[in-house]
Amino acid sequence: MNGIRRAVIDIGTNSVKLLVADAEGGQVRPVWEGSRQTRLGQGFYSTQRLQAGPIAATAAAVEEFAARARDYQAASIRVIATSAARDARNPEELAAAIERTCGLGIEIISGEQEADLAFQGVTSDAALAATPLLLLEVGGGSTEFVLGQGAHRHFRRSFPLGTVRLLEQLHPSDSPTAEELAACRRWLGAFLEKEVQPSLAPALRREAEAGQVRLVGAGGTASILGCMEATLRTFDRERLEATRLSAERLTWHTQRLWGLPLEERKRIPGLPENRADVILVGVAICEAVMRRFQFDELRLSTRGLRFGAVMSDPGLG
Repeated sequence: MNGIRRAVIDIGTNSVKLLVADAEGGQVRPVWEGSRQTRLGQGFYSTQRLQAGPIAATAAAVEEFAARARDYQAASIRVIATSAARDARNPEELAAAIERTCGLGIEIISGEQEADLAFQGVTSDAALAATPLLLLEVGGGSTEFVLGQGAHRHFRRSFPLGTVRLLEQLHPSDSPTAEELAACRRWLGAFLEKEVQPSLAPALRREAEAGQVRLVGAGGTASILGCMEATLRTFDRERLEATRLSAERLTWHTQRLWGLPLEERKRIPGLPENRADVILVGVAICEAVMRRFQFDELRLSTRGLRFGAVMSDPGLG
């Protein structure tokens, strides 16, 4: 496969990520992938303003990744920003900082665009291209639900539910208590019942008429859960995508993580030290979705938003 070499820099609420890939038609061959945690959403939710420190860290990460993309001779560099940037009162400050550091403009994409691109990326995997699936992508500031099969999406919504957002709201102790886990589960149950279930449940029932709907997790939270389940210390796409998490195993991981102090969580194989705080709410969100919508298994995809963005880069036609 030759294709066109493209780069996508994804500015999330928790981290900045780069994908350099050769793309042709519906196929994507990754050349280089990387991530830098900058916590753009830190201190954001009380003021709705991006803070100076995280803006500077994010701009520096984008500059680093733009240089890496140029080293790999990418024909285009697309910079997209998601939840924190689209919800902020001052996104122009982020855009100006990135323009100053590396001369690139940014696209602040809507929640619906984010959901569409994530689904497009996940279904670039031939194993998931022709089966009914519910895509769950848990991010730092938002969670996307996309229901469909192949090129057909029958439901897509982005909800204001994310790991950084919820962690800043709940402030669990170190070590978290059983009461705090119970409160988190109650909060998530109420949110899903009120905000998600009324629209998603009827769509799920209709989709199930075409065959069993699989639950597929994409994004950082899902990948970390897969790494912990498979005890992977380095990224391995093939092993991650072969990993399955039963509802029982997900509950086991949830209770284990919420029963450990931060320093002990940092030593868990497969869990990056800088994600040992946000994983608490990330795993709880996944568990709550499986419980609410009665899925027995979570399948993992390492493809998602950036794969979709590479495939549909508007700069190259």
